[in-house]
Amino acid sequence: MPSSVPPFSELLANARESAVHFEARDDYGTNPRLETWQRGARVDWNDRESWWHPFHQAIADAVARGVSVRRARMVSEPVSEYIHWEHYATHANVIAGEDVRWLPRSQATGFLVPANDFWLFDGNLIRLHHFAGDGSHVRDEISTDGATLALCGRAFEEIWQRAIPHSEYKI
Repeated sequence: MPSSVPPFSELLANARESAVHFEARDDYGTNPRLETWQRGARVDWNDRESWWHPFHQAIADAVARGVSVRRARMVSEPVSEYIHWEHYATHANVIAGEDVRWLPRSQATGFLVPANDFWLFDGNLIRLHHFAGDGSHVRDEISTDGATLALCGRAFEEIWQRAIPHSEYKI
């Protein structure tokens, strides 16, 4: 059955002001770039062609249009191997124009945090991500429900205020 959820690139291309991404898992399963890093290979950041992907271009294009793109990651400490790799690879996100922050899970007490990862576009459309226990992606869903948008938007801003900028978060 084909998904009725538009591709991320289309949602981002339609964003006019903001796109915020919340991530709360310590592991998102395996992928080829993670496996290469686990074998000891490192990115040659001077060879942009070797690591620049369509995702990075979509972010760069959005930022060039004036869209603020922010990502907040809530992580357990000490961090998992996956998060260690993700922290390393985030350099590409930053070069593309994302503003990324990290929130240690221990600093997330005292306010509610959404149960699902999400992208919130312009505060009026949310793409919720559903994962299995092993970190594998199950499905996405789109919502324009006002209560969900408001709850996730407020939670993201609370997380953002407490989170540590990428350049300052040391693993």
